Amino acid sequence: MESVNEPVRFETKIAVVLRDDLKVWQRLNMTAFLVSGIGREVPEVIGDPYSDADDTVYLPMFRQPVLVFEASKETLTRSHGRAISRGVPLSVFTTDLFTTNNDRDNRAAVRAVHRDQLDLVGMAVYGPRNAVDKIVKGARMHP
Repeated sequence: MESVNEPVRFETKIAVVLRDDLKVWQRLNMTAFLVSGIGREVPEVIGDPYSDADDTVYLPMFRQPVLVFEASKETLTRSHGRAISRGVPLSVFTTDLFTTNNDRDNRAAVRAVHRDQLDLVGMAVYGPRNAVDKIVKGARMHP
């Protein structure tokens, strides 16, 4: 029988990798955008709704931590290639997306560029813990 005091260990991991030369507002904004698609594609990562002692109901959130890393442009590009080769759910954010202001234009901006030419500034991945660890290898935890 599982104890409520036992630590919860997840077999999967959610990781965000951000380029290390961005402004703070860009990193925060990008992180929110990057993880938003994971819940839609992998609904089991979303927990149950929250409620407080007054029975006010709040939206559910991820059931596990989101780890945020930073990396150089080169390391981010390598991580992107590793994620593609492993076929894990992946979202990307490119420099062009800082100049658009809606989903249609965002998708068009990414669509206009070949995968190996994307000017990546961030990505998020979800998958088995060991696969994600290999994908983000070389990146460091965000300070």
